[in-house]
Amino acid sequence: MFQTILNEHIEVVSALAEIEAEITQSAQRIVACLQQGGKILLMGNGGSAADAQHIAAELVVRYVKNREALPAIALTTDSSILTATGNDFGFEHLFARQVEALAQQGDLVVGISTSGGSKNVMRALQRAKEAGVETLGLSGEKVGQINEIADQTVQVPSSVTARIQEAHILIGHYWCQQVEAAYP
Repeated sequence: MFQTILNEHIEVVSALAEIEAEITQSAQRIVACLQQGGKILLMGNGGSAADAQHIAAELVVRYVKNREALPAIALTTDSSILTATGNDFGFEHLFARQVEALAQQGDLVVGISTSGGSKNVMRALQRAKEAGVETLGLSGEKVGQINEIADQTVQVPSSVTARIQEAHILIGHYWCQQVEAAYP
């Protein structure tokens, strides 16, 4: 059983080489945003929420080396905002409301959705675009609404949620490595 999971993981991670240019371009977007004084706003549901928090923490605190703190916010962490928004406006507005309040031109809004179609992530990406804020999507191979909304979407070549999530955090770590390379 474990060997099967390991083989699937290796297959998906190896297939990332086929989209290396897209992954590198997405990292360059993040670096450019930060170097120009913008902030990174990340969001997702479930495991993708954890990934958003993980990546934000690596940027604010550190990935590997000590360097200046960088502005990144996981829109998944404020229980008062999340519950008030869910209660007053509905779950599909959880992230859009925060994007409306926090995102400014020069920022980058990152939506993580293994399916590529999480309604609350799509609504937030759309709100960011309407405000003239750059957007980046991270999804699986299934073509979802994220491809139509985000300025760029990195699609992990898998339809298995667990394998997509494993690849997402690898990509997130690559992003952080590229950011730290730009901040000596």
